[in-house]
Amino acid sequence: MIRSVAEHQQAVEALLRCSSYAAASEDLALADARLRVLAADVPAPVSLPPFDNSQMDGYAVHTADLGGARLRLRVAAPVPAGIEPPALETGTAAPIMTGAMIPRGTGAVVPIEKAVPSRFPSAADYDAGRDLSVELPPGTASGSFIRARGSDIAEGSLALPAGTLLSAPQLGLLAACGVGVVPVRRRFTVLLLSTGDEVAEPGTVLGPGRIYDANTTLLEAALQEAGAAVVRHRVMGDDPGLLRNALEGLEAEGINLILSTGGISQGAYEVVKQALAGSSVEFHSVAMQPGGPQAIGSVGDVPFLGFPGNPVSALISFEMFLRPALTRLTGSPAPRVVLQARLASALESPEGKHQVRRGSYSDGKVSLVGGPASHLLHALAGSNALVHVPVGQAGAAAGDAVTVWLIDPAAGPGVPVASSTPRPKEKQ
Repeated sequence: MIRSVAEHQQAVEALLRCSSYAAASEDLALADARLRVLAADVPAPVSLPPFDNSQMDGYAVHTADLGGARLRLRVAAPVPAGIEPPALETGTAAPIMTGAMIPRGTGAVVPIEKAVPSRFPSAADYDAGRDLSVELPPGTASGSFIRARGSDIAEGSLALPAGTLLSAPQLGLLAACGVGVVPVRRRFTVLLLSTGDEVAEPGTVLGPGRIYDANTTLLEAALQEAGAAVVRHRVMGDDPGLLRNALEGLEAEGINLILSTGGISQGAYEVVKQALAGSSVEFHSVAMQPGGPQAIGSVGDVPFLGFPGNPVSALISFEMFLRPALTRLTGSPAPRVVLQARLASALESPEGKHQVRRGSYSDGKVSLVGGPASHLLHALAGSNALVHVPVGQAGAAAGDAVTVWLIDPAAGPGVPVASSTPRPKEKQ
């Protein structure tokens, strides 16, 4: 029986929820916490800003001197950033730098470009003991260009909630609050292995009839980008006994998921099928191109997923099934950005299957890169988007709108789905 894409997505999510993964935490320095997920709420230990400070380079003016008339005030000592200044006297204006602490008594800051003269006195002017004064415009409102203490966030309030994925803005906020170490969820750990007598390690001499193993490197990188930890197994040959031995006792080693590629289709030497015969692992045909053959179940107490052996099929399987399940379970990675784009050229899609093509997205348009075949790794490497053609749609013409997932965040703007990775629509 053929399983729909949506059915297999749900099955993978359910499988991961039964894994040994728990939201245990570890403490990391901010420098090591990028793209990790907060394990607990983090309150702000200080207010931001921590004191009233100047929004502009300008003159601090006393509250009593604010009024409707143009002001001529005596120039007081300058207020640089990083000091606690003395109180401001009435009848004076203190040159103040951006970010400097506001002197007590200050009612507003007037930007330097509105002053006459529109420059600060020099050190030589102060040293000469000259009677320095400045003219300021009328009508300056109280509070102008003053950033109030706690106007960004107040001390003790929630800075970031548990479950937040830590990227540059979030880490910057924590650093500004003085937080040096944060509790983050432990990584989801995946044992990754490739199978096949024909597969050789990159960097070795390639014998006749053999190919280099791209899947391990491809999926290891994808998993790491998704926030998972990867235990990389050596390439396995087509020996069911060796594969069974490699999969024994993994529940005691902190493995949350076993992920294999190859050996699950209809050939005569499908090693994963042979090794896992009699286990709970099921082998399905999913209505998707590429990536139709899929395996799912458990080996002992450890969840198991089997992806097809062709590299493009393996990565499409990861994007469609495992990556969104990881997002829902662990909070990492961030969901793919989803948008509508206009096709640059026509495409055809097989009947009864959800087709995923590789594309190059730019400025609201997407061009297909390579054909639909699952071995076109060079075309995949030149793509920044996945183009979806749902079940029941035989094709699309140039100019038609199609759903696109951006697999390169730099590809362009889109609509990220905050609560879940979007699923392509299917006709029932």
